[in-house]
Amino acid sequence: MRKEIEFCRDEMLDQAIYSELARRERNAEVRELLKQFAEQELRHYEFWKEVAGDCGALDRAKLSYYLWLRRFLGLTFTLKLLERHEKETIEEYKNYLPHLPEEKRAQLLKMIEEEESHERSLIQSLAERENAVKYLGFVALGLADAIVEITGVHAGFLGATATTVVAGVAGLIVGVSAAIAMSGAAYLQAKHGGMEERLNPLVSAGVTGFAYIFAVLLLALPYFLTHSMAAAFLASLAAALLLIVSFTYYGSVVGEREFTRELLENVAILLVTAIITYIFGVFVGEVTGIRAGGLHT
Repeated sequence: MRKEIEFCRDEMLDQAIYSELARRERNAEVRELLKQFAEQELRHYEFWKEVAGDCGALDRAKLSYYLWLRRFLGLTFTLKLLERHEKETIEEYKNYLPHLPEEKRAQLLKMIEEEESHERSLIQSLAERENAVKYLGFVALGLADAIVEITGVHAGFLGATATTVVAGVAGLIVGVSAAIAMSGAAYLQAKHGGMEERLNPLVSAGVTGFAYIFAVLLLALPYFLTHSMAAAFLASLAAALLLIVSFTYYGSVVGEREFTRELLENVAILLVTAIITYIFGVFVGEVTGIRAGGLHT
């Protein structure tokens, strides 16, 4: 496919996404900002259509995908994900400049400037308005702490006992008590943290506690579905890794951080915790004599 056609289709898709997001947005001020996005992308699409000729049909599957992201992951995440793609497109535009006729280069340079500055400032403005982003730190706090702590508890019981129900109940008890403590800490942090934009302490506490309890229930569930400690632990560990990948990716997109490095750090903390607590669990199980019969498989 010729580059001009590829660029034209990208701009056509972006224009359609922003138009649909604007049409579905209830907040009047945000809707106007999204319309500005759509108008800007329309100008870019018309430029590439003039250069390329026929661009083909709109990719409706991708349009539906981004609208699905908006519904379930929020407006800011969707726009930041689009922005990531557009950063790559900007570099391609710069590389393509020498292939354009002289009279078209000034237009493309203006488009690049718009993509780099104007749109970025608008996306940041939208990010600051969305509650999902404001409280993202508390969600991440609840999930991250719960994943590491409950996986550590389960790994310890993997070494200490062969009874899955005991390990599952222990995870629930520790998890609920820790969730209450974390919610209290989040409440105090929001109330006295001195943040630029004061967050609602009750919402902060609720978000942290909900995220913590959700992780606790998910990680404990396998222990009530099987009598094999090995199978339960592996299933719980897989769920923990899935949660880590999910919230790390979301945070990296919204916070514009490097995904791979942050993911490796989080996974390393989880695995080191699991290994240490497993060894300690084996030691406690042997010393106290509570570990009988080994692992059920």
